[in-house]
Amino acid sequence: MGSGGSRVDDGLRVHFVDTAADVSDALTALDAPVLGVDVERADADRYYRRAALIQIGVPGHCLLLDGVTLGALPDVDDFLAAGDRLVVLHALENDFEPLAAKAIRPPRVADTAVAASVLGLPTGLSALLAEVLEVELTADKEAYQRADWEERPLSDGMAAYAAGDVVHLPQLWQRLAQRLADSGRSSWYEQELAATIDRSRQDARDWTRVKGAGRLSGEQRAVLREVWQERERLAREHDIAPNRLVHDDVLRSIATEPPRTMPQLVRRSQRRRNLLRRHGEALFAAVERGQAGPPVLRESSGRRWTDRDRDLYDQLRKARSAVAEELGIDAGVLCPSKPLWRAVAGAPGDGGELCASVGLRPWQAEVLATPLWEAYVAAGGLDRPAPDGAVDGDEG
Repeated sequence: MGSGGSRVDDGLRVHFVDTAADVSDALTALDAPVLGVDVERADADRYYRRAALIQIGVPGHCLLLDGVTLGALPDVDDFLAAGDRLVVLHALENDFEPLAAKAIRPPRVADTAVAASVLGLPTGLSALLAEVLEVELTADKEAYQRADWEERPLSDGMAAYAAGDVVHLPQLWQRLAQRLADSGRSSWYEQELAATIDRSRQDARDWTRVKGAGRLSGEQRAVLREVWQERERLAREHDIAPNRLVHDDVLRSIATEPPRTMPQLVRRSQRRRNLLRRHGEALFAAVERGQAGPPVLRESSGRRWTDRDRDLYDQLRKARSAVAEELGIDAGVLCPSKPLWRAVAGAPGDGGELCASVGLRPWQAEVLATPLWEAYVAAGGLDRPAPDGAVDGDEG
């Protein structure tokens, strides 16, 4: 679809805009209280998330804004904030950052994926649309997810796929909101939405998240930390995806057996040698800093987990899973497994203290406090020796 192009297919009007002067006029055709919004990205090899295409839709009409040629979009931000509009997204954590990069920060949002999760419905958009609205998206989703969304002109197939992701969102949200109200789970959704928004605005990148970091020695962890931080600095500076610059597996290899020379470091990666040569000196200097510095020990109480501890953890998980099954939702939505170790490591006096130690939100604690406490007591949680400190973060 070329510059300023429009097409109508099966009653759906799709309008492509790539000129800033045309944005405001195009938005007037979408004057509705509830709008669907989505982003197609083209940043797999880049550090920063960016929008190649921004879709704004209502039933029967979708506006495609060209993220490649259009810079900041304050007109869109003003439009989405006007009149107490509600912006409906699906899995907003994928869209907030690229939208913000275009100066778009909608104040009122809904997330159909979050609503689906607390209702026990499929969280994938295609499956959710099929179940709730009996709408079948005909496009090959996997093929278009792999497509180059910076390619221009945009093909008719890509335009139809992009529009299909948003034009049904207002009606989908309406149905889900009614189900939330009917089931008494609206407050559950609101709490999960707030938590999702909060997570989406946090930088979760950390060197300790490299797989296997917890099993390294203190000396190896010191090297891993320095090389990871240098890779992060280079990736930000050059807008390169960190794993494209140096894959986590290579980082772990470097930490486990530090190269003695820069050429040895470059040879660690068969696929990224050109990039490593370009930045090898900086990365090798990080290796040397890590070797020269003090060991980086794991934060741990030194607690040795007993069979009784593990049995207690298993009983807590089973109680959690039984409640989730009764509610018809995924057990990980009700309560992720790993935080339950904090209840094992602590000495809660009742179900409320147990849920607080796990970090449950109010709706989760409301349904889990009693069954988790009963499981804790039945598994001998009150009869164990006093805990010796905080939970070991790698347990579980």
